Amino acid sequence: MSEFIPPAKPIIGDEEREAVDRVLRSGMVAQGPEVAAFEAEFSEHFVQGRPSVAVNSGTAGLHLGLLAAGVGPGDEVIVPSFTFAATGNSVALTGGTPVFVDIEPETFSLDPEAVAAAITPKTKGILPVHLYGHPARMRELEALAAERGVALYEDAAQAHGASLDGRPVGTFGQFAMFSLYPTKNMTSGEGGMVTAANDDIARMLKLLRNQGMERQYENEVIGFNARMTDIHAAIGRVQLTKVDAWTAQRRANAAFLDANLRGVVVPPVVDGAVHVYHQYTIRVPEDRDGFVAALKAEHNVGSGVYYPIPNHRLPSLASYAPGLDLPETERAAAEVVSLPVHPSLSQDDLDRIVSAVNSLAGAGA
Repeated sequence: MSEFIPPAKPIIGDEEREAVDRVLRSGMVAQGPEVAAFEAEFSEHFVQGRPSVAVNSGTAGLHLGLLAAGVGPGDEVIVPSFTFAATGNSVALTGGTPVFVDIEPETFSLDPEAVAAAITPKTKGILPVHLYGHPARMRELEALAAERGVALYEDAAQAHGASLDGRPVGTFGQFAMFSLYPTKNMTSGEGGMVTAANDDIARMLKLLRNQGMERQYENEVIGFNARMTDIHAAIGRVQLTKVDAWTAQRRANAAFLDANLRGVVVPPVVDGAVHVYHQYTIRVPEDRDGFVAALKAEHNVGSGVYYPIPNHRLPSLASYAPGLDLPETERAAAEVVSLPVHPSLSQDDLDRIVSAVNSLAGAGA
């Protein structure tokens, strides 16, 4: 059988190794000049100069972003259930209440009508996820937030470089979180970056990540240790010089799959959106799990199911959503499959993926 095609593949090259060695030789490995440089470069590269604050994980970034935006006990934040649990977890960790609402089927992100129906006097903000690298319905959500007097935040964990109407994700909300986990479109090894709408939120983020202090031993608020190391920042700085080419390759790979796959629902892209294809997610309406198993067993092609159990049904979060019915969320959870789209794929790999999917879809898996 042909060599296995993995669903994701981190790319770490010699330049990243050299950058890490440079930091190790310097003797300054904790948060320092590399982190500051990474923040400035990320800010200019992705979010039109908005202040950026590096942290040790995407989840920490969401948690601290919500705290910096003033979310706490008694506050509700509207979130999708069809995403990774970190989104709802981060709201719960502030003492606030995650309010799960349904998605719309094209972008797999929050349905603005469902959001509007879920707003109450306790609603502090709306936290859409730019899932799989496609921007959420930010036109409608931004207008709704302004109209109803609630805040807008962004979970951009998977969406480095995505945009809507020429406006980058990460520039809509009071804050936005980008993940730098190894399988994301770029990585720092582990980490996250939080972009802020203003200097006050950025300063609070910096306090919260560093024990609540800007100057040593002058603790202003109760904070965490969520710092990024200079080692991780050095990796991220190198990746920042490569990510645009990787994104272009992801988009080219996706275009090939769009043009050649048959018998499955390929990912739609709404007008004005730039999809960066962190995942290339198709729908298999019948026997998705059989399709995934056959893809591996018969064709040695990897895939992923993100996410098979909606957040409102997880044991950890179900108490926030008793009796909740989210039909589009349930349908997506039963149908989605993410195919390999990463920049390391060869043309032979892409041909094999197409052949495998088309043969299985044609045979009904």
